Amino acid sequence: MNHIYSGDRQFEAQGFSTARPFSIRIFCPDGNPVGLRIISKSNWTGCGLVCPRSILPAVKSRKEFSQPGVYVLVGPPENSELPKIYVGEGDPVGPRLEQHYANKEFWTWAIFFVSTDGSLNKAHVQHLEARLLYMARQAKRATLDNVNVPQKPALSEAETADAESFLADMLSTFPLLGLAVFEKTVVVKSSSRHEFKIEAKGIIASGYETPDGFIVLQGSKAVCGEVPSIHHYLSDLRKDLQSQGVMVSQGDHLAFTQDYLFNSPSTAAGAVQGRSANGRIDWKDNSGRTLKEFQEEKMGPSVG
Repeated sequence: MNHIYSGDRQFEAQGFSTARPFSIRIFCPDGNPVGLRIISKSNWTGCGLVCPRSILPAVKSRKEFSQPGVYVLVGPPENSELPKIYVGEGDPVGPRLEQHYANKEFWTWAIFFVSTDGSLNKAHVQHLEARLLYMARQAKRATLDNVNVPQKPALSEAETADAESFLADMLSTFPLLGLAVFEKTVVVKSSSRHEFKIEAKGIIASGYETPDGFIVLQGSKAVCGEVPSIHHYLSDLRKDLQSQGVMVSQGDHLAFTQDYLFNSPSTAAGAVQGRSANGRIDWKDNSGRTLKEFQEEKMGPSVG
C-alpha cells in the first residue's frame, strides 16, 4: 500500500527556513495502514519507519534496525493534555528500541530514521538527537521523558550542514503522522493576516487562524480562574501551559510569554477564558465580525 503526499510547508533548520514542493511516500509492507509504515521523500537519502509497539518483536529483524538512527517514542498524555515523548539515538538503533520495549511503559508507537545510503554515523545521529530535544523543549508542545540534556558532538562545518539538511527532511514528515511536538510557533508577518480578539473579564487576547490551527499571540492575556463546568481537557491544558511557562501569572490574570499554536479556535478561546468556548463565535475582529462571519464572507455565496 502506498500513499503520496505533496506540500510546500515551511520548516526551520539552523535558523533559516525553506519552502519547496515535495512528495512523501508512505509504504505499508504488510498491507496494514496502521502497522509498519516506511516513510520516504523525494530527493532524500533517509527513510523513517513508524512502528506500533505491539509489532516491534515481529519486525525487529528488518535491515533498518541494524543501522545508526535517531528515534522518537510517543505515548498518550499522562495526567496532561500534551503527548509524552522520548528522543534517543542508537548505533545500531534496534537494540535501543528493544531496551525501551522492555523498560519504558508509556509509549505506544515509535518512529526512527536511518539513511538509505549508509551516510549517517554515530556522530550524526547524536547531533540529530540533541537538535530534536532542543526543539521539543523550545516548542513546549509535549511532555518529555528525557532527563539528560545531550550535547551536540563535534562535527565539521560540512558534516553539520549535512546533518541539518537530514533534520529538515525528517521534520517535514512529522505532520503526516500527527506529531507536531518539534515545531515552535512561528508568527508570519503578512498583510493578509487577519487578527481576532477576545475581550472578557478585564483581559484582551489576540490571535489569528492558520492551516495548522489558531495562534494566540505573545502578550495576550488570559483569565486566571476557571468555571466549575470547564471541560477537564481544557483545565489540564491550561495547567500544562503554566507548568511549561507558556502562560504566567501577572497580577489578577495570566499572560502568554510566547506565540502559541492551538489545534482549533475553540481550544484557544477556552484556554484564554478558562471555560469551554465556541471559538468561531468568541474570536472577533476589529470590525466586530466573529471568526464564523469572517469565514463565511471569505467563502462567498453558496453554489447551487
